[in-house]
Formats: sequence, structure tokens, C-alpha cells
Amino acid sequence: MQAHPMPEFGSFALLLALTLSVYTLLAGAYSLWRPSVAAGPDTAGRLGETARRAGMSSFLAMSCAALALVWAAFTNDYSVSYILHHTNKALPGAYKFAALWSGQEGSLLLWALLLSAYGFVLRARHRVDVRLSAYASTILAGVQVFFLLLLNFAAPPFAIQPGPRALDGFGLNPLLQYPEMVMHPPMLYLGYVGFSVPFAFALGALMMRYPGEKWIHITRRWTMVTWLFLTVGIFLGAHWAYSVLGWGGYWGWDPVENASLMPWLTGTAFLHSVMMQEKRGMMKSWNVWLIFSTFMLTILGTLLTRSGIVSSVHAFAQSSIGDWFYGFLIIVFGICLFTFFKQRDHLKSENKLGSLVSRESSFLFNNLVLLAACFTVLWGTLFPVLSEYVTGSKVTVGAPFYNRVNIPVGLFLLFLTGIGPLLAWRSTSIRSIRKNFVLPSIAFFTMLIALLVFVDRPWNDGDDMQSMIFSLMTFSLAAGVITAISAEFLRGANVLRTQTGKSLAASIVLLIRRNTRRYGGYIVHFGIVVMFIGIAGGAFNQQKEQEMGYGDTLTIGGYRLVCQSFTQDSNANFDTEYALLDVYKGGKKITQLTPEKRFYHASETYATMVADRTTLQNDLYVIYEGKNPDTEKPIIKVFINPLIVWIWIGVAIVVFGTFVALVPNLTKAAMTSAPARIEREVPEAEVHHA
Repeated sequence: MQAHPMPEFGSFALLLALTLSVYTLLAGAYSLWRPSVAAGPDTAGRLGETARRAGMSSFLAMSCAALALVWAAFTNDYSVSYILHHTNKALPGAYKFAALWSGQEGSLLLWALLLSAYGFVLRARHRVDVRLSAYASTILAGVQVFFLLLLNFAAPPFAIQPGPRALDGFGLNPLLQYPEMVMHPPMLYLGYVGFSVPFAFALGALMMRYPGEKWIHITRRWTMVTWLFLTVGIFLGAHWAYSVLGWGGYWGWDPVENASLMPWLTGTAFLHSVMMQEKRGMMKSWNVWLIFSTFMLTILGTLLTRSGIVSSVHAFAQSSIGDWFYGFLIIVFGICLFTFFKQRDHLKSENKLGSLVSRESSFLFNNLVLLAACFTVLWGTLFPVLSEYVTGSKVTVGAPFYNRVNIPVGLFLLFLTGIGPLLAWRSTSIRSIRKNFVLPSIAFFTMLIALLVFVDRPWNDGDDMQSMIFSLMTFSLAAGVITAISAEFLRGANVLRTQTGKSLAASIVLLIRRNTRRYGGYIVHFGIVVMFIGIAGGAFNQQKEQEMGYGDTLTIGGYRLVCQSFTQDSNANFDTEYALLDVYKGGKKITQLTPEKRFYHASETYATMVADRTTLQNDLYVIYEGKNPDTEKPIIKVFINPLIVWIWIGVAIVVFGTFVALVPNLTKAAMTSAPARIEREVPEAEVHHA
């Protein structure tokens, strides 16, 4: 029998990781169940301590397994079936590395690796609260055991390909051979997997009837970092779809796109409503179920992405592992439900909603609309599967279904983004409303009137009238929200400037450093508004398609494209056809674009490479669709996508704002230049975003 040292090493590492995780689960659970028996001389207990160390060691075993698979990819070890089906010799090194998460087995390995890494950090920081950490560690080990059972028995990444070793592999899916795909899946999985940690803490806190809200404070950073990873992952995926799929858009309500959006929606709701629990002792049961639901939606998202039960351009795997996931979801739901009903008296609210015009009500409405959006997406995603199961026929749920519900929901969320921070806890007075809402209202109506009077309407048919109305509302609401956020910064900074004599810019910096969570949240909200502006620009898209031979011209939206040539090229990985198009604006040549169509040798499939010129006003987006077989001329499709770059700028602002919110506040000792009474004079509008 032929020896396969690295695959065998990888398989052994996975088996070792499973053994360590099972021990962490069983020993940890026993030490929590019978602490008097398991306890040793220290407070953690001997058995519990060995479970903690075993859990940390499983990270090392998982790292060895991942390295073994990467090693197999870089050494072209086609004895490993996974490597044979997802790489080839001519594949660039970055994509050989990305092959680790391009298929089902590899992506499950990445899931388990990241989970073990999160677990390692959690167990290393166990002294924050030893007993609660022990609960969370044991629950996390249970999740780890599930994924390692999959990797060892249902989807082994080191399975040996039968027969003689192949000389070359079948290659990586061409859609995945794009720079974003090196970063998008790991970011998305860091978000997916990361929600396991707040889930473990929430379930553990409920099991042990943990007093107070300390578990929320412990997991706040975990949740924010995880939410940040998921946000970045989703938008990297949107940018990949925009750049690679060649249909001129970035979001198509594809089932796998939806799978990543659902936990983001519930996670966002949790980040908001958890402040109700911290500040007012309210919504405890609600928060527990939000984080339970978020975790289960991440598992559902992994199932949809990797099992092939839904038709998707993103579903790069087909398999029979669905039953494992169904079973795991049922078990998790059962444990959550049992624990909730057993301990529900521990989750009684300490206060009630006092007024509909209050900070509490804005959080409540925020949660309701986010969950309405999540339910809409969930129903639209699963309805084709349910329909096929019940009737035997396939149905498709298209973008109009999602847009009909989610565009109004998005506008309402934008509205809440503006008014929420201006409302007071418990109840907001008429005087406060008059004081805080005048300027945003003026900005809203001024923008609306200006748009109705001055904006061109280049849409194509009557169906776009609805898009126009939604876009005008978005721009107007954005003006109001930006005014409200700016007023909050200026009001606080002016108080500091008066008291300290600092410049306005220095006062704003000091203001942010004094309460990073509050003002970081405002920056995040500002980024969300900027993203909405970019999305609203979609109502003014234009497109055109025509054949373009030598010297032919295409004119669209102020641009003139002239075909200078079209030709072919080849390398070891793919053949390519492309056109050279000179782009003119105002009679002046501004750039040359080269849209391509590639044929990948190993996988024998085609892929489009979009050529794009981006400005703050619009994107000139050009697709080479191939040659007309009758005329042998290239067919060129061109889009003008207004304001789209503001979506990516908005994401960058959201990332920055989240980092600000994660920074600790300036300590009192450092506040030497501003007396404590100043802090009391800064307008009170407590944190709206965690």
C-alpha cells in the first residue's frame, strides 16, 4: 500500500482534535455538574482545569490539520481527493491557499479551526470569570465536537483518491479566482463562528442563573468584533459579486447571500436591544433568544452554503451532510428551549416601557423591523425548498419579493437611525423634541424639495417610478440623519470647547475619547447612512449593449467608448479574449478599459472579468460578453452605476466607527484638561450602538 504521510498526519490531527474536544465536553460538564467531586485544591477544580487545557490543545491539533491540507495543496499532492478536485499545478499560490475554503471539506475544516481559535482565546482569558468561562468553554466544546465528527466521519478533507495518482488537478472554480475570495470567506467565517462565543456565554449564564448583566459586559467585545467581521465579509462578497459575476449589480437576493444577511440582522438587533438590558434591566428573554437565533442562523447559513440544498451561484458544494446539520440544529434548539423554560423566572424584566416616545421604544421598533426583515429573507430563502418538498415542483423567489418588504423596512430603519439617539430614556419631553428635531426636519424637507425640483430622471420605464420615490426618500432621510448626528457632535464639542479653550477639532476628539462607545456608535450610524446613499443611487442606473468592431463607438451617460482592438491571449491557467476600449468624456480621453472573457483549462469553464472605472459620481462598468458568431464582432455591455462607490466608503466608515467603539474610554486620570463637571454638561444621548 502506498504511504501518504501528510494526509495521514492531517487525519491523525483531526482525530486528536476530536478526542481532545470530547474530553473537554465530558470532563467540563462533569466538573460543572458535580463540582464537589471534581474539585481540587484550586477554585477551578482539577478536572475542569484539565478540560480547559485539553480545549486549548485542540487548537494546536486543528492548526496541524489545516497546515497539512495547505501543504498538500502547495505540493500538488493529488493523492488527496480534495486537492485533486480544487487545485491544479498552474493555479497561483494565493488561490492554492484559498482552496482551503473553496470546497465543502476544507470550509468545514476552516469552521472548526476558527472555532478552536476562538475557544483558545476564551479559555486563556478564563480568569475574567472562572465558572462562567467554564460553562462557555464546555458549550463551545460541544459545537466543536459536532464539526469534528463531520470532518472525521462525514466529510474528511484528507480522503485518498482511489486509483493511480493524477498528474494534474481539476482546478479551482474560476469564479473563486479573484482577490476578494482570498479574504471574503475567512472574514465571513470569522463572523459566523464568532457568534458561537456570545451564544456559549448566554446559554451558560442562563444554565447557571448567572446574576446581573455581567455576562453581557464580558461578551460585548466578542459580539462587536464578530459583527464587524461578518459585516466586512458580507460586503467583500458583495464587491466580489459586483466584480466577477458580470451582471452590473452587487446583491441579487441569492440564497447564500441571504444566509449571511440573516445572522447579521439578528446580531444587529442584539447589539441594540442588549443596551435595554444594561440600562433598564429590560428585554432579558428577548436578548437571550436573539443570540440563540443568531447562532442557529449561522449554522443554517453554513448548511445552505455547503450542502447544496438551494440553487445558488455561491453554493460551491453538493453533499449529503444536510442530515447532520438538521440533527445538530434540532439538538441545539431543544437545549435552548429546555434551558429557557427551566430558568425563565430568572429573566424577568426589572422595568416596563414607560412611553412610546422614548429611547426604549426606538430600540424596540428597531428590533421589530430588523426581525421582520430577517423573517422575510428566511421565508424567501426556504420557500423554494419547502415547496419542492411538499409539491415536488421547484419555484423561484426573486428580487421583487424581497424588495417589496425590505425597502420600506430599510427606510424605516434609516429614520430610526436618526431619531433614536435624540430620544431620552423613559420619556422624551415636548421641549426636547422641539430642540433636537427642528434642524434634522429642516434638512429633510430642504433636500426633498431640492431633489424634486432639480434632479434629472433618466430611468427607463414606468416601473422605475417606485425606485425613484424610494431613492428620493432615502436621500432626504439621509440629509436629516446626517444633520442629527452632526448636531450631536457639535453640541457636545461646543460644551468642551467653552470649558477648555480647545479648538473645535480637538474638542471633538476629546468628546469621542470620553465616550468611545457612544460616539463610535454615531460614526457607525453615519457609515450606514453613507451606504444607504450608495444603494439609493441604483435608481438612476443606465445600461446599453451593442457589437463593437474596430473603431465602433458606444455613447452612454456622458461617456464615449471607442473600440481600438479586440484580441486573444493565453497562459498556463487560462485563455482569454478581450477588447481594448478608449474612454472619452467631454471630448478628452480619460482611460482605457479591457473587459475580458476567460476559459480556464483545468475546469473547462468560462468566467467574466469586468473592466471598471470608479469615481465618486458613478462607475463605468464594462462587460465583454463574447463574439457574435455571425459577425465575429465583440458584444460589449456597459452600465453607468451612480454613487456605488459610497457603499464601499460607508463600509470603511462602519469599520472605523466599530474600532472607535471598541477603544476604552479616556480614564479620569487622563482628563486633566477638562473638569469632571464638563462631562455632566455634555448632552445626554446615551449609546445607540454597542
